[in-house]
Amino acid sequence: MRVVVTGANRGIGLELARQLARRGDQVEAGVRDPSAAGELAGQPGVRVHALDVADAGSVKAFAAAVGSAPIDMVFNVAGVIAKASGLGQLAEDLTLAEAARVFDVNALGALRVTIALLPAVRKGTAKKLVHVTSGMGSIEDNKSGGAYAYRMAKVALNMMSRSLSVDLRADGITSVVINPGWVKTDMGGASAPTPVAESVAGILREVDRATLADSGEFLNWKGNRYPW
Repeated sequence: MRVVVTGANRGIGLELARQLARRGDQVEAGVRDPSAAGELAGQPGVRVHALDVADAGSVKAFAAAVGSAPIDMVFNVAGVIAKASGLGQLAEDLTLAEAARVFDVNALGALRVTIALLPAVRKGTAKKLVHVTSGMGSIEDNKSGGAYAYRMAKVALNMMSRSLSVDLRADGITSVVINPGWVKTDMGGASAPTPVAESVAGILREVDRATLADSGEFLNWKGNRYPW
């Protein structure tokens, strides 16, 4: 299969590119700075492309570089947190400009990439759009508050996926969001309980199992559905 992974320079995106390539998939990896993607350079089965999901021109150039050949799966992984206060952000800490940047990357960025790649996805066999969300994007699961920019952006991402699942069902395209868990990455921090390789293995297991009947769902890396 030919698979696109955004945010592939580190964390979950990097590990997805590695595991997909190891199992024999052709990976089109999008990274903000290809010169800093040394861990992907020379990886068999991986092509590295420049991609800033918040820049429409960059997304257009990325789609052109990936080409019009069939794409089987797209993993929208690229994401950021608010620089000033991170995941612990309180209402009084909220800078609207920073919140808008988080929303632009985490929600609109995934939509930009999806729209740009849809013609190739329609030609694919698996036809799966996978958007990496967070348990922090669950309204029902929010018992601790805070993290306004990040939470709001992930909720928007979830709604985007649900709408795509409705609009693209006739094309046989599955759109899901998946919670990767609290993962030991630069964003998740050293205290996170889940190794990135374990999370990604779970993500791939659940994505491989997913069918059109699961389109629009909130998947969880452990195998159950996550609450909206």
